[in-house]
Parts: sequence; C-alpha cells; structure tokens
Amino acid sequence: MFTAKWFFDLEKKIREMGADSDAQSFDEIREILAHPRRFTPDEFGAMCAYVILAGGFSQKTAKRIHKNIMDYIYKNGADFDALFQMFHNKNKVSAICKIWEGRADMCDGFYKCANNDARLEYLVRLPHIGKITANHLARNLGIDVVKYDVWIRRLGALYAGIQCTDELTDEIKAACDDMFLYMVHQTGLPRGYIDVVLWKALQIGLIKLGSG
Repeated sequence: MFTAKWFFDLEKKIREMGADSDAQSFDEIREILAHPRRFTPDEFGAMCAYVILAGGFSQKTAKRIHKNIMDYIYKNGADFDALFQMFHNKNKVSAICKIWEGRADMCDGFYKCANNDARLEYLVRLPHIGKITANHLARNLGIDVVKYDVWIRRLGALYAGIQCTDELTDEIKAACDDMFLYMVHQTGLPRGYIDVVLWKALQIGLIKLGSG
C-alpha cells in the first residue's frame, strides 16, 4: 500500500468500473485542480446543492436527487414547498434555497477572499456547509484540499499506525496530511485528486481496511 503503483492500479480499476466521478468526473476534478477557473454563480449554487445533498447518501443516489432538484430549479426557481415534495429534508432544502437565491453574492464573496484559507472559512459559514463539507465543496471548486471524511480518517490512521476516532482530532488530521504529502511525492498529483481516488476506492471496497 501507499506506493505509486498501488495508487495508479486503484485509479485504473475505478475507471474500468465506470466509477470515476464525484459531482464531476475524475478528469474534470484533476483538470480544475491543475488549472482553477472562476465558476459562474449558477455553477457555484449547483455545486453547493450537490455537497449538501451528498451527506448521508451514496454517490449514485446523491447525483440522481441533485439532478432532479437542479432540473426543477433551472426551470422554476428555488421554491421550497415544491422542492420539499421532491426531497423531504427541511434543513437541506432550506439551505439549497437560501444559497440559490443568494448565489450571485455568495459566489462573488467566495472569489473576493484573499487566499484559499479565507475561502475555506467563507464556505464553512454558508447554510448547511460544515467543515468537512466545506473541504468537499472547495475541492470541487478547484482548491487543492482533502475532505477528511470517515473513510479518509480511517486510511490516514492506518498509514500512521494509530487508532482511528469518530472525530477529526489533530492527531488524525496530521496523519491524513502526512499520508497525502507522501502520496503527492509518490505520484506527482494534487492531493485533492488523490483524495477523491482513495475515497472512491474505499467506498467501493477496492481498499479493505484492516486487511494489510
């Protein structure tokens, strides 16, 4: 584990399975991390909606729900009652509506931040966007960060030979950061891209934790 060959073999298997995507395809994620661009307010709002919906769902389910919701929004606007009939989570639907209605100002505010650290802090303050989700959103917007979700925390703990915890402690975060720094040196790829590949490999069972 944790070699360039191991990583590229995982990436190849994921692509062969047709599982190489998040909100964007692997190639799109790699491109936007290598060459960040400014997204439009509509793109920004749609990306926020995706990461809000993704929590607690499989990627396949999240993408289906996201498509249905965005198709409705593009045609009819962010109508809470109508969207709630499609997706029965009041907090998530309310957050999506607030972000969509304020997407121009929120997108502008994001790009006005002085640096990537400030942009991350800005995203954390958006409706229903916590620290883990902010990193997910930031990566999809072209910032080279990792998500630190439960799968990555477990892999980072395995890399460091420490016990994993339910919380993102300083020790677990440091273990993950060390793992990604090592893998960047091994592969020459952005850590945000390495993150999405490793997460997908864990999620679909190509990496089995505890098996050595």
